[in-house]
Amino acid sequence: MEKKQQTDVVNECCCKKKTIRSDEQKTALINRLKRIEGQVRGLQKLVESDAYCNDILQQSISVGSAIDGFNQELLGCHIRGCIVDGIKNGDDEIVDELLKTLRKLMK
Repeated sequence: MEKKQQTDVVNECCCKKKTIRSDEQKTALINRLKRIEGQVRGLQKLVESDAYCNDILQQSISVGSAIDGFNQELLGCHIRGCIVDGIKNGDDEIVDELLKTLRKLMK
């Protein structure tokens, strides 16, 4: 996907609905993202320093696990907040949205 298309997709996804998060939720999610960012920078340094392929792969696996952890935390918040509220308000489409997202996460 070209950069412009990626930006359009992100803007499309992020502008339709909003989720109000508590300061604690925001802090927890942002802290996870900062750790992931540091791990990705570490990966870049490994490549730049011609590190052994297996060492880079092990670090890459760690990054993937960290992203999985971020997704699990955010998914839990989404289910407990957005999904429950949507069902209570009669929004049946929110369940289909969740199922579609879960299918993508499970690939």
